[in-house]
Amino acid sequence: MTYAPPVLSGKILPLKRIDQRVATVALVVGFALLTAACAQIRIPLGFTPVPITGQTFAVLLTGAVLGSRAGAASQFLYVALGAVGLPFYAGGTGGWETATGATAGYLVGFIVAAYVVGYLAENRQDRRFPTSIGAFLTGNLIIYVLGVAWLMSQFSWDLATGVEKGMAPFIIGDTIKILLAAGVMPAAWKLVGDR
Repeated sequence: MTYAPPVLSGKILPLKRIDQRVATVALVVGFALLTAACAQIRIPLGFTPVPITGQTFAVLLTGAVLGSRAGAASQFLYVALGAVGLPFYAGGTGGWETATGATAGYLVGFIVAAYVVGYLAENRQDRRFPTSIGAFLTGNLIIYVLGVAWLMSQFSWDLATGVEKGMAPFIIGDTIKILLAAGVMPAAWKLVGDR
């Protein structure tokens, strides 16, 4: 049986079994590279080790477009390629030390968030603006929870400090990314026909 979730990628590329597998692998790699490209949009903040990046936008779209399994696989590939030393992380960094450093919780959050957003997309939550916002907000909250929890353990911060340095600076930017993604997905479904 072929993995073919009812998500946008399957609608755009309704291929036969072997072609579907090749297309899924190509999309997994492509979205990992998109996440790496978005990671290069980086604004460092002096009061926290976590920079502002474009990664979360790519993570949310990855899950919505590819579905749960392929979305999580794509983000796992992104994290793994950065961990082995490719310059895929924020600002062109990479390597095991970076992968397990201050932002490790966010990296793990990318994988989990892509899976959850993909699952919600498989259940048609990406096809209308209000439900898309809910799906993408859920994914973003997963990234926050895992990222802040990791920061708290790494730096012995309390919850208030973790939220202040690991979540609060990113809320406005992430809200914009969520709204953009929530606008893109229903528009894309409208273009291809939501049947």
